Amino acid sequence: MRILLSCLLLALPLAAQTLQITKGANEYQVYQRGPGNSATIHVEGSAQGAAGKTVEARLVAAGMPVKDLDWKAAGKATSSGFTAELANVPTGGPYRLELRAVGGPVTVVSNLLVGDLWLLAGQSNMEGVGNLENTPLPSAEVNSLDMTDVWVTATDPLHRLPDSNDPVHWRRNAQGQPEKLQGEALAKWIAARRKGAGPGLPFALEMVRRTGVPIGLIPCAHGGTSMDQWSPALKDKGGDSLYGGMVRRFELAGGKIKGLLWYQGESDASPTAAPLFEEKFRNLIAAIRKDFNQPDLPFYYVQIGRHVSLSNQNEWNRIQDIQLKLESQIPNVGMVTCVDCELDDGIHVSTTEQPLLGHRLANLAIGQTRKGPRPVSARAKDGIIRVDFAEVNGRLKHAGRLYGFSVHDASGAYVPTIYKQRVSSADPNVVELLYGGKLPEGATLRYGAGRDPYVNLRDEAGMAAPAFGPMPISQ
Repeated sequence: MRILLSCLLLALPLAAQTLQITKGANEYQVYQRGPGNSATIHVEGSAQGAAGKTVEARLVAAGMPVKDLDWKAAGKATSSGFTAELANVPTGGPYRLELRAVGGPVTVVSNLLVGDLWLLAGQSNMEGVGNLENTPLPSAEVNSLDMTDVWVTATDPLHRLPDSNDPVHWRRNAQGQPEKLQGEALAKWIAARRKGAGPGLPFALEMVRRTGVPIGLIPCAHGGTSMDQWSPALKDKGGDSLYGGMVRRFELAGGKIKGLLWYQGESDASPTAAPLFEEKFRNLIAAIRKDFNQPDLPFYYVQIGRHVSLSNQNEWNRIQDIQLKLESQIPNVGMVTCVDCELDDGIHVSTTEQPLLGHRLANLAIGQTRKGPRPVSARAKDGIIRVDFAEVNGRLKHAGRLYGFSVHDASGAYVPTIYKQRVSSADPNVVELLYGGKLPEGATLRYGAGRDPYVNLRDEAGMAAPAFGPMPISQ
């Protein structure tokens, strides 16, 4: 009995010396690596019964302590709590972080990663509305800060708006007020969901496959939203605005990211909004870089693609042409297109094509390929319009009959004159368009005209030619 009592007395101080993390490390969290290819894990919390004690930390991977990160002094406990810091954590994981006040029990946080963080923003095609069928398998090296601000293994659907921590994403109730979906209503909504596949997860998986660097995703997109709804002027509204909610989640994830992926513009393809799109898009990119304190932040976006609709076709093409123009005018931005992709409904990229879109975005992010076919000029001579392309990886190619080019007169009206479209046998970066008759004065060339074109010009890296035009045809 005396022996047992003595053991209990000895155990009491140890059990009381408990460290509880309240800030700085959560299960499945991904830390942005720095220039030294490593990160610093900083944690804070309460320290019951451990005032004055040294806080020790170590990092474990695959059951073994990480080199130079075995038990070592990392901080100090006081009566008000503790802080600890573990520096030079190498890119990789999953890691298990272990903390203890000297002589006390161990506090553990598992499945930590060090790699690159990518923020996902825009409207529905970034939120993901592909069918939830045959979605990608998750990876232990790709995690996501879900919209309730919890780090999880990344799986589709990445975005879940109705119970987000930011009210801007909530549905409107009968009184027109935002209302968070909870309890049984939320469970029914989740069970009934059939859409939600987007480009974020395929992009992350492709990045890991090629680089071996873990990826953390920060989903912030919201379907049907315009540039006005993403206005940086609404930042002070915090989670009651899209921009404010995005900034909040950026800071929650550590205040540093590798880059941002953007897919938006469909909601601005109207006679009133399209003329203002360019200025708003420029201002958005500048504001994000300023508010994130990353003036050279990589910003990669998708040119709006197909929509099975006849409305506002000129404005749709105008948005596409603005997006194409700006990639060469704003530093450290890049654009891919999915105008050649299949859809799962009238406007949303299909689940089967999301890996292709992720592949194209990864090409931009890694920077080892050219942007893909970009139109330079169109010249007509002897019944052939020669279209020169730059930024081609390898050579131009297409599956089946090349299609997508059209001639228009000075008013923009379609002129049915092209009877054959082909890649030049003499120059793999040139498309030749054979036409009959005489071109009208002021003739222009378009590729992917309208909202629902069929186009199929790519290069050997799988990068597609973007929709473009009107481009003057020199004669």
